[in-house]
Amino acid sequence: MSASGSKKAILAALGANAGIAVAKFAGFLITGSSSMLAESVHSVADTSNQGLLLLGQKKAEREADQLHPFGYGRSRYFYSFVVALVLFTLGSMFAIYEGIHKIQHPEDLNSAYVAVIILLVAIGLEGFSFWTAIKESRLIKGDSTWWGFIRNSRSPELPVVLLEDFGALIGLALALGGVALTMITGNPVFDGIGTLCIGILLGIIAIILIVEMQSLLIGEGATSAETDRILAALVDGTRIERVIHCKTQYLGPEELLVAAKVAVPFGSTISDVAAAIDDAEVRVRAAVPAARVIYLEPDLDRLAKDAR
Repeated sequence: MSASGSKKAILAALGANAGIAVAKFAGFLITGSSSMLAESVHSVADTSNQGLLLLGQKKAEREADQLHPFGYGRSRYFYSFVVALVLFTLGSMFAIYEGIHKIQHPEDLNSAYVAVIILLVAIGLEGFSFWTAIKESRLIKGDSTWWGFIRNSRSPELPVVLLEDFGALIGLALALGGVALTMITGNPVFDGIGTLCIGILLGIIAIILIVEMQSLLIGEGATSAETDRILAALVDGTRIERVIHCKTQYLGPEELLVAAKVAVPFGSTISDVAAAIDDAEVRVRAAVPAARVIYLEPDLDRLAKDAR
């Protein structure tokens, strides 16, 4: 997939989170709400994360060199992994600490209505960011479920933004609930409970992202559907009779390495084999455009010879 769609979602999230962070900090200073403070730190973390995702895309654009002959495409995976760590440490751990502290030592809220107004505005802005991420993701999601898209996407930014925005919306709802219950009951413990719930939610999302990004960083192969298309495209039934083995790995979100050993008929000339391999590469790239780096090793089809 082109990085343009993910960049659009990142920029939308960056603008929304930066504005929300300022508003939330102002709300915390006015009200003293721990839920507002947790959400403020959450928005600062999210804003920093969008910057890291943009940095990863910029780093990935560098040309291949002697040290990195396959290029820098995995920079996008590395910075997405860092984003998950930031979300866990700065977002989740802080919110959990602050929530426990406020439950043990509750403090009354000041001007709680200000917090409610800010949270409602934040929900609107975050909703815009989330909708942008959904719209861009639908262009490549296909028939897959949203969970399947997050698990199987080889492009890291959209799953990261989707989960961040989803977590932010749920977190805002939790913060709003904590503040509202504190206003209704007069018991500030509910504000601390809301903060603790935000921390747990962010921790769950961060762990999901850490697992997914770690897998991409180590190196994932083509999806099952892509593998089927590659295998079908390699064989033409005449000059390439079958695939002996095939291995794939994503060098970056838009660059797939394909290495395969293919069986050619006995009696094939060098020119026949060369033409067969060239044609197979064209077919594979047509079937899976991300397959930009292809290495094919021809071998004589001994099974066909033995059958005769």
